[in-house]
Amino acid sequence: MTKKEEFLSLYQTYITRPGADKLLALLEKSDFFLAPASTRFHLAHPGGLLEHSLNVGKLMLRYEDELPESLVICGLLHDLCKTNYYRESTRNVKNEATGQWEKQPFYQVEDSFPYGHGEKSVYMIEQFFRLKAPEAMAIRWHMGGFDDAVRGGSFSISRAYERYPLAVKLHLCDIEATYLVETRQSAGQ
Repeated sequence: MTKKEEFLSLYQTYITRPGADKLLALLEKSDFFLAPASTRFHLAHPGGLLEHSLNVGKLMLRYEDELPESLVICGLLHDLCKTNYYRESTRNVKNEATGQWEKQPFYQVEDSFPYGHGEKSVYMIEQFFRLKAPEAMAIRWHMGGFDDAVRGGSFSISRAYERYPLAVKLHLCDIEATYLVETRQSAGQ
């Protein structure tokens, strides 16, 4: 089974809310399944966003004390904001061996709707179906200390994590996927 087939299977098995089919149709038309997960850090290659979303979705399913639908929504869709967010470009890099300048491809951010990270994902999902409060909080705050609001001094994340355990679980799975699972995958382990 390909990663896309695995994603579709999880999505269609667990996410049954009215409008979920329309969101899935949007994903099919967008670059979601081909986009990188980042410009130069984790899974900065074609299909990286799909791979990361799938990793987080599978990790979330370990939490048997939560509704499976909520776990899969949060895991698979937490980075929906990265859809149509990156574009391929080239830059000149000097080849150390030859001394010649060569064009090398790279990804750059093209944020046409600068609404924030987690909040943008919540906004995009809710164009198709309603999120429950714990799901919205989890997706909004999944970046943890890397979130711009937190770095700016906001304490809202602490209140969100105290009130919504699902938010803590998503953050932990996102970090585990990024720094443990995907590091091993890229090292071939």
